Amino acid sequence: MKIGMPIAYAGGFKETVAELQDYEAAGLDAVLLPEVYTFDSVSQIGYIAAKTERVELCTSILNIYSRTPALLAMTAAGLDHVSDGRFVLGIGASGPQVVEGFHGVKYDAPLARTREVVDICRSVWRREKLEHHGKFYDVPLTPERGGSGLGKPLKLINHPLRADIPMVLAALGPKNVALAAELFEGWEPIFYLPERAHDAFGDALAEGRAKRSADLPPLDIAVDTRLLVSDDADAVEAARQEVREHLALYVGGMGARGKNFYNDLAVRFGFEEAAARIQDLFLGGQKAEAAAAVPDELVDGISLIGSREHVAERVGAYREVGVTTLNAAPLARTHEQRVADVATLKELSS
Repeated sequence: MKIGMPIAYAGGFKETVAELQDYEAAGLDAVLLPEVYTFDSVSQIGYIAAKTERVELCTSILNIYSRTPALLAMTAAGLDHVSDGRFVLGIGASGPQVVEGFHGVKYDAPLARTREVVDICRSVWRREKLEHHGKFYDVPLTPERGGSGLGKPLKLINHPLRADIPMVLAALGPKNVALAAELFEGWEPIFYLPERAHDAFGDALAEGRAKRSADLPPLDIAVDTRLLVSDDADAVEAARQEVREHLALYVGGMGARGKNFYNDLAVRFGFEEAAARIQDLFLGGQKAEAAAAVPDELVDGISLIGSREHVAERVGAYREVGVTTLNAAPLARTHEQRVADVATLKELSS
């Protein structure tokens, strides 16, 4: 398995990269940079590309609403060029909190929009004259859709380094997961519990793979996790508490009742009663109680926290269900220990 690591999107570019070079030396394979409503991740990835030599650089994620599909394609081609072919375009629907709340763009039809985005990006990278007339994107814009009629099909001026820049879809819901398995090189789920992954994702993955083009490589399953390799009981419990609080925030507070994708996932994992209680407590302002209500099985199942032997066992569980990349956020208190933990994980996953 490859080892990836999410990096902070709210800190300074220079400080982040200074530490990242140590992780690269320790064997890190990829870095994933989210984009929410701080500095854009594109600027930071360009800076990282100039300061690193080997690691893959992935957006995790660029939402599909705030940039046109052609701009996403241009951006990916540029980042792939400056990184000497190390870029991976991670996209996703995000959610109405960011798309509508920050960008002021209507959040609608994520599945259909994503299909069109994929088609347009790959056409741009192949340097085809771009002509796409879909439900959501009309290129060139026709008079029937409000255009002047003066636009003509254009192709990218530059020659992309690669015509097949890898694309990863961040997805949780069954329809989005099926779409990832059908159209994308990679799929990035969050809160991945190996022992219950088949129940939550199996049917959707099978549906998508049945439609997958033979021209695409095997699907890279890149799961998010938390990492601490330690025999110190206090340190382990502190790290587990961080995971509890993180889960409580997402399962309990990321969305309204009935419109929380992460709560829905906890239910699909089999924690229906706990998911409802976590949400009730969190939305009621009882955040500590919500964290305490997160089941131990979920905390320990989605993370790599404990002794070397325990972490090795959990790595085996991920490998057994087909995970190919572990996107591990190190939780150790010192930079030196975080780098050491990444090196250990790289060894255990080889």
